[in-house]
Amino acid sequence: MAHQTDTQNILVLNAGSSSIKFALFDGHLNQTLSGIAEGIGQVSKLTIGTDVENTPFIDHRAALSAVLKRLRLRGFDLKALTAVGHRVVHGGAKLTQPVRLTPEVRAEINNCTPLAPLHNPHNLAAIDMLSELAPDVPQYASFDTSFHATNPTVATRYAIPRMIETKGIRRYGFHGLSYASLAQTLPVVSDQKLPSRLLAFHLGNGASLCAILNGYSVATTMGYSPLDGLTMGTRSGGIDANAVLRLVADNGLERTKAILNHESGLLGLSGGKSDMRNLMLDASADSAFAIEHFCYWSLRHAGSLIAAMEGLDAIAFTGGIGENAIGVRARILRGLEWAGVRLDVDANHRRKARLHADSSKVAIWVVPAQEERMIAADTLSILKGAA
Repeated sequence: MAHQTDTQNILVLNAGSSSIKFALFDGHLNQTLSGIAEGIGQVSKLTIGTDVENTPFIDHRAALSAVLKRLRLRGFDLKALTAVGHRVVHGGAKLTQPVRLTPEVRAEINNCTPLAPLHNPHNLAAIDMLSELAPDVPQYASFDTSFHATNPTVATRYAIPRMIETKGIRRYGFHGLSYASLAQTLPVVSDQKLPSRLLAFHLGNGASLCAILNGYSVATTMGYSPLDGLTMGTRSGGIDANAVLRLVADNGLERTKAILNHESGLLGLSGGKSDMRNLMLDASADSAFAIEHFCYWSLRHAGSLIAAMEGLDAIAFTGGIGENAIGVRARILRGLEWAGVRLDVDANHRRKARLHADSSKVAIWVVPAQEERMIAADTLSILKGAA
């Protein structure tokens, strides 16, 4: 049984559309426990460390109740926590920094629900439930959109009338916690200062790129929603607005939402496979085309982001595909040789952190995704500031 041995214990909750990831950190940001409740509302299970329990979760509240119960059994009582940190997908134009949750902040997160209807309600459900169960435990929020608040207006503004733009129709960008963590972690991994012009690839079921110039996001591939940009597991990525209108005319609004968000991307291209691991094991022409589509559009967008930085000093991969799919990395890097990129093939196959050959003009790194740790760091930073 785990016991509270540190004076501070921070619980981090990352509530997605059908899962709740959770992790416990001590006051030195050491992760002491982690797990996930997944398949909420479907065939669900709860995993904590190496323990897996198949159990039905009718909704997020039931899943979170089970998580908190298991944590109590392991010696972590909710009311004894120092703080709880939440990943909130959308902070809109106003919530651009990590904050302590107050009624006013909660109201603003709720106001952003139309911008992230698949995510913000679940984030709020976790916040509200913890407020009921442990009202004296302070809660904090970190936003997936906030890292991109430094994008210039020319990058975030759509060429639409201002009256429409003021209703929140603009580019926001996502995966911000992943990119913020990458920017903090890369100097530790490389033992060098952060490169001035860094092209970051967050490649997973959801995928995006970010141009990080002198530590700040200046361009990213996702826009108003996480649907835009690269080919993804089940999302279409970029698609002409008139094509979307045609789909709505033919299929209706709700059906079109389902097609573009849940039936497209790698799943639609391959005829049934959204997981890159399964695609790479399948010898069919459809699977091969889906992988090439993913890599091609990653490269197309990479060129755009390199132009936004007016050059390239380093590349970093993160996310499930970015960290593990050596063939995808090799294909993308081969397509960037025009920019002075040279891959060390052996290092790539051996899954090293450093992937660039000595002759490469561009450094190439693999950085493990640590979004939960980033949220814990944000929470701890605010706690220290308040103290």
